[in-house]
Amino acid sequence: MLTRHRFAAVAGSLALATGLLTAPASAAVPPPRVLGYVANNGSGDVSVVDTATDTVSTTIAGTSGTSPYDAAVAFDGARGYVTNSRDNSLSVLDTPTNTVDATVPVGAHPAGVTIAPDRGHVYVSNYDDGTVSVVDVATLSTTATITVGDRPDGIDVAPDGKTLYVAHDVPGGGFVSVVDLATNALSVNVPTGLTPSALAITPDGSKVVVVNKFSNSVAFLDTAVNTITATIGVGAVPHGVAISPDGRFAYVTNSESDSVSVVDIAAGAVAATVPVGDRPIGVALTPDGAKAYVTNYAAGTTSVLDTASRTTTGTVGVGSQPVGVAVHTVPAAGTTITTGTARLQLRLLGFTVAGLTAKLVETHTGKLLAGERVSFTTTKGQTLCGATTDSTGTARCDANVSLLVGLATLLQGYTTGYAGTSAHRAAATHGSIRLL
Repeated sequence: MLTRHRFAAVAGSLALATGLLTAPASAAVPPPRVLGYVANNGSGDVSVVDTATDTVSTTIAGTSGTSPYDAAVAFDGARGYVTNSRDNSLSVLDTPTNTVDATVPVGAHPAGVTIAPDRGHVYVSNYDDGTVSVVDVATLSTTATITVGDRPDGIDVAPDGKTLYVAHDVPGGGFVSVVDLATNALSVNVPTGLTPSALAITPDGSKVVVVNKFSNSVAFLDTAVNTITATIGVGAVPHGVAISPDGRFAYVTNSESDSVSVVDIAAGAVAATVPVGDRPIGVALTPDGAKAYVTNYAAGTTSVLDTASRTTTGTVGVGSQPVGVAVHTVPAAGTTITTGTARLQLRLLGFTVAGLTAKLVETHTGKLLAGERVSFTTTKGQTLCGATTDSTGTARCDANVSLLVGLATLLQGYTTGYAGTSAHRAAATHGSIRLL
């Protein structure tokens, strides 16, 4: 959990106690990051794609699982969850820092993962034992197991958090399980088509779009009556599905025709078919719906679709055999600044403030932050100097100051400020100045 720190007073004559400040009000707020998390089943890692540049910004290795399969990001963007299909576990990611916080044991061969809207629970479908694990987010432990039937795969929670829908990847006529989350009990099984592998719920909760892998179709499940109201054909062996934020379109990956079907939900028809890479599996959209990201299992890539033009605009190399993908706005990581005590020396026409120092680290991980600009000012906001943090996360500078600033002002100490970036939050603190 992210924490905020207060810094102890620096004792000494003419030195004032230090304390944590908020960032300067004038600091511009950087735009938030929108990141894509790609679960690479073959290489055993997670590629983090920066959607602003469509490049991999980091790779999360050592997820305590060798077989990432599906990914989901909490609604506040602060946590990610990745199922590890051969390790029977769920990896918990701190998304602001893109590090692994914990690994939670779940059932046999975990596949799909979804998060309750209130962020209190995570639900994991366990393909080999016909169950869903209920993971408590506060304790990061499995608190219940729901029996749902053979080969549960794709999974999603209704927007009101009351109902869970589970697709069953069974041979022949398949079905979707409807689970009452108030009791964690199976309510009904709804027949859909041949081997349903994935599903997604519209933002208003009225429909579930179900992918029938061996029917080459998608079915529309009316959640009010739990029946299929329509079925339409898509490409060959569809596998994954995501719905646009406005609820108008479903994006369906066709694993054997190397394409994405754009389905108009209201019209119940395919509006467009977009070519992508070799064997597309997972798909996710940016929060604004402007882009869709499609994992290409056989190519080790992710295709970038422009949803307005319905064209593929780029390809991002990721890990081996990518499967699941989740895209979300991710908050900046918290930062902590610590300072030392600077020395005040009198000159003929002013002062020298020597040894202004600040150390900048990620609060959650303790990682030293190099290459970041730090400013030093008087407590009244007058500029002293600025410096860039080195490999130890430390910024250092000396300042020659006019007599007009005043001795009394300098002896009040100094303020160290970090303006922040989209990746790291702003921070500031007080430091002391001692008269020599």
